[in-house]
Amino acid sequence: MSKEALDTAVPVSRTDAAATPHDAGDAGYSKDLKARHVNMIAIGGAIGTGLFLGAGGRMHDAGPALAIAYLVCGIFAFFVVRALGELVLYRPSSGSFVSYAREFLGEKGAYVAGWMYFVNWSTTGIADITAIALYTHYWSLFTDIPQWTLALIALAVVLALNLISVKIFGEMEFWFAIIKVAALVAFMFIGIFLLMTQHEVGGQTPGLHVITDNGGLMPHGVLPVVLVMQGVVFAYASLELVGVAAGETAEPQKVVPRAVNSIMWRVGLFYVGSVVLLALLLPGSMYSADQSPFVTVLSKIGVPAAGDVMNLVVLTAAMSSLNSGLYSTGRILRSMAMAGSAPKFTARMNRSQVPYGGIMLTSAVCVLGVGLNYLVPGQAFEIVLNIASLGIISTWVIIMICHLAFVRRSKQGLVTRPTFRLWGSPVTEIVTIAFLLSVLGLMWKDPEVGRKTLYLIPIISAALVAGWYAIRRRTRNSLET
Repeated sequence: MSKEALDTAVPVSRTDAAATPHDAGDAGYSKDLKARHVNMIAIGGAIGTGLFLGAGGRMHDAGPALAIAYLVCGIFAFFVVRALGELVLYRPSSGSFVSYAREFLGEKGAYVAGWMYFVNWSTTGIADITAIALYTHYWSLFTDIPQWTLALIALAVVLALNLISVKIFGEMEFWFAIIKVAALVAFMFIGIFLLMTQHEVGGQTPGLHVITDNGGLMPHGVLPVVLVMQGVVFAYASLELVGVAAGETAEPQKVVPRAVNSIMWRVGLFYVGSVVLLALLLPGSMYSADQSPFVTVLSKIGVPAAGDVMNLVVLTAAMSSLNSGLYSTGRILRSMAMAGSAPKFTARMNRSQVPYGGIMLTSAVCVLGVGLNYLVPGQAFEIVLNIASLGIISTWVIIMICHLAFVRRSKQGLVTRPTFRLWGSPVTEIVTIAFLLSVLGLMWKDPEVGRKTLYLIPIISAALVAGWYAIRRRTRNSLET
């Protein structure tokens, strides 16, 4: 990170920022998101298929130490969101980190941040509609319907609801999050009851001995715990949605700190707490990547329709992710379009003040995913999820770089830091960036999936460079006007 990159920002006083939007892409939005919407968006971002479905395979590989992996990655995820929260309180923006990258790193920084985020969510959207189709096939009623058809229906429904208004988006996320939280809380009550009553689970009594009698905390050694970190980081993807949503709430100064601070205890309770319970109830070897670990436990105690209930919850998590992806990319692309680094039509808004152009572009990429579901239904999910992983890491790294630049400018007296701050700057940002880059390094240890994903980096980099040279003149003209 060069001195020149950090010095590209134009200082803006808080008075000026309040009078007129620093980012032209912030104009025209309604402020219809309430505190409960933003709080639930924060919860929804912290709870997804990475826990409901992915924890089973990771538990099998890493054992009870998976709880430590979730805690470590959760701490770094919290640092990222805390840094973003501070930037939001400095200047709320629907362009979120792309707008901050433009201010503190220049238009090139915003360009890279925006398009990598688009890569992340457009490919995640393909993964989501694929997952929705796969989960729907669980019920015999839908077995005969082709996977690509179910994927297309899911995309059409979520797209239609996203275009109506931001309030509808907020309500959808609110109820999606309620379902996920209710399912987790119900399971944790059941797990605690099983522990307290010493009720048999799968033919054995639950308790600490389940861990000690089956290889201890790390039954397969330290390496599997380290390698599983890459999947755990991706489980926390979408926490940054709080920053985007803040641009459409009337009182970000009150709502954002509360939402950001609550993320930490939610991580501790829902992720770490539930994994500890899973480890105390059954040995790690009894969990698998093919089944939700919660379904595994509930089926062992004979709970009727456990699979149906949890499949509905996981389906809800996938719908929530798709809903969030369309929402956030619509706002990010509009911010970029107003600066000339995205197609002009992505700046368009409908009568409900929804940036439909960007949402439609993301949906168009998802339609390609429908084709992928038609051609290779068995591999569609894995292919796009690998590409999305690069977007997640780059987005979080850029957020921390923006925060470093922001703190540096505050020391120069050019901007004022809010009282809500990320602690330990610049050490916290540097350590977080190093951790995220080390996750990329860990991917090299996985020749089947991770290494192939890393091979995409030169291709994506070349595409970004070519794209920049194609639009740089338009961007320059936009900045001059």
